[in-house]
Amino acid sequence: MGTGTGTGMVRGVPRTVRLLALGSFFNGVVSFTFVYLFVYLTGPRGLSVAQAGVLSGIGGLGIVAGNFTGGGFGDRYGHRRALLTGACVSGIVLLSLPLLPLPALYCVLPLAEYATGVVRAANAALVAVSVPEGRRRQSFALTRFAGNGGFAVGPPLGALIAARFSYDWLFVIDGVGTLLYAAYAARILPARGTAHSRPVHRPDAPGLWSELRARPAVPVLLAAIVCVDLVYRQQYSTLPVFLADHGHGTQFYGWLIAVNGGVILCLELPAAHALRDRAPLAVVGTGLLLVGTGYAVLIPGAGALFAVLMMVSLTLGEILYKTPATAYVADQAPAHAQGRFQSLYAGASISGQVLAPPLGGALYTTAPALLWPACTVLACGAGVAVLAARRLREPPRTRPPYGGYRGAPVRRPVRRPEDGTGWPGRAPAG
Repeated sequence: MGTGTGTGMVRGVPRTVRLLALGSFFNGVVSFTFVYLFVYLTGPRGLSVAQAGVLSGIGGLGIVAGNFTGGGFGDRYGHRRALLTGACVSGIVLLSLPLLPLPALYCVLPLAEYATGVVRAANAALVAVSVPEGRRRQSFALTRFAGNGGFAVGPPLGALIAARFSYDWLFVIDGVGTLLYAAYAARILPARGTAHSRPVHRPDAPGLWSELRARPAVPVLLAAIVCVDLVYRQQYSTLPVFLADHGHGTQFYGWLIAVNGGVILCLELPAAHALRDRAPLAVVGTGLLLVGTGYAVLIPGAGALFAVLMMVSLTLGEILYKTPATAYVADQAPAHAQGRFQSLYAGASISGQVLAPPLGGALYTTAPALLWPACTVLACGAGVAVLAARRLREPPRTRPPYGGYRGAPVRRPVRRPEDGTGWPGRAPAG
């Protein structure tokens, strides 16, 4: 596993996770409708900009709600069932959306986005229950790599479909693709007798908040992720406005976003492999500080070099914090609450999609000179809080037993034929 090659970095990832990553790539390719939703609403649907903004905002609330609650369904009914149900609902709604009258969109669009959020949370929980505690970073990095790779292909493909045919076809193809993804997931995830399919609902188990109080570093991390996601997603809302106000066109902004995607695709897997033995909160805290540093680069000026340096720092911070944070929350979760812990992280990690545009836009409108200093302070403060959280106590059982950070004892996993996950002592997690 220590070869440093792409094969070496993926060799230790369980087969189920590699198959889930392949599905995430395909799902990322066809999930292009949200990119063009605003254009679709103001174009073929004839809504005003304000109306389209309200409808898009309602949809955004739906996906955040789905992320926050989807893992709970998995804990109670099984993560496989939650993923398949969410994907089927999302696919059917997307297929029907072009045929529905405009008033119906205010109900069905949030439903489709909610189902998409459930799929995202369930997918994260499925990765968590497929990999032993302390060895999850590379698995989460692989699924993120696959999803980002699919997203790199999807939007250009969507633009081609919209130009050659119509925007309605985007929803049809997205819906069919999502249903195919559900069929694929049903095929690769065993239907019975595995951690993927058996719920771990225990009426006598401690509640979610009791479990969080027993792990005080987790709430600190979740709060920090909400803060940094509000900052991170300014690149999709106020940053293009800021660049335009300083003489940079849309093409320059597009190249900046390409820098972000390219660096992630090139470095995320190698970084996860190289840092797999480092203490997770130290890596996450450093990543959050890099996000804050990136926006600090914009304080003295808006030149092209400043903007590129900002994006590089922001992207390196993203690589350092996103995968280790996801894996850390999974490692801290008790078996009966794995889905709910993943839902909390999934919801926190996408909260900026709803919070960033209105809050960043309001600050930039009233006091534009304060936006980037405020982003810097917020992200760096989140990073300092996470670094300080390393001193908080953790339940003994949650410390990675397989060498998840430097100095931890190493034990070899033993394949258990009854569940095929290749690691011992794990209660089924739904």
